[in-house]
Amino acid sequence: MTERAAADDHALAAELAAAAGRLLLGVRDEVGFADGRALKDTGDLRSHEYLMAALAERCPGDAVLSEEGRSSVAGKRSKDDDRAPTRNTGEAERLSAPRVWIIDPLDGTREFSEEGRRDWAVHVALWERDAAGAARLSAGAVALPAQGLTLRTCATGGAVLVRDDAGEPDPVTAGSDAARRGLPREVPLHVPAPDTGKLRIAVSRTRPPEFVQRLAEKLDLDVELVPIGSAGAKISAVLLGEVDAYVHAGGQYEWDSAAPAAVALAAGAHASRIDGAPLEYNRKDPRLPDILVCHPVSASTLLTGIRDVGDGLPG
Repeated sequence: MTERAAADDHALAAELAAAAGRLLLGVRDEVGFADGRALKDTGDLRSHEYLMAALAERCPGDAVLSEEGRSSVAGKRSKDDDRAPTRNTGEAERLSAPRVWIIDPLDGTREFSEEGRRDWAVHVALWERDAAGAARLSAGAVALPAQGLTLRTCATGGAVLVRDDAGEPDPVTAGSDAARRGLPREVPLHVPAPDTGKLRIAVSRTRPPEFVQRLAEKLDLDVELVPIGSAGAKISAVLLGEVDAYVHAGGQYEWDSAAPAAVALAAGAHASRIDGAPLEYNRKDPRLPDILVCHPVSASTLLTGIRDVGDGLPG
């Protein structure tokens, strides 16, 4: 692949994630919050159909794995549209493909359906296999539409934070309106180190974090558990310095973490399974039940603590 084509993959992931995010903000305005199920399904499917069509047009030879393209959700419908969701690339074709887009059209449907919540996301990631058979996440973007932010990989090997409107407040912006307007639209993104002796761990809003609570009690640190919505929002919070780690062992799928993990790794973060094994994508079974994302300085402490409380792991 040429250097230009690789750069285009990074830009395309960010472009599509941000555009799907704007579409979702419009769905919120159109459907409203009175019927949460209708809002969730319409958001899921409209974003899915936009991303599937855009990838078919822009990358016609690539395979796609989307949360909403599974046969198990074929009966889902969006508001005023009785069409079945566009299906994913067939399994055999996907598993042999050199390029697979792994997307979550709406990560955090619960938060999306709750008025005022901003902790939901859109994920767009590219997985590639080279001629030698080595595979990796090669590009990724996480849009946080309600926060006006997109976190993305870039061709230089790093990551950047993109502000949709440099004049809007966001979680990493402080000061007067005039100061905010002076901020650059794009800034390099590097995972910040935690304060000495302290650790803020992102946890689910809706699932009791018994395992993480036991981990917090085991660590010889001042630990604060911070409830945040979607997986993408949690990992973004690590990269933005709002929390220091995300530990999850309650079950996920590849689309829940592919794009956030791609950005996290590009931003210098540690991202692995909770036993320290590498995260692997584009497998026959897309379940990826656990993940750890943190600054590298915290990885050893967290992995040791997880091992020590391992008997109580879910599943």
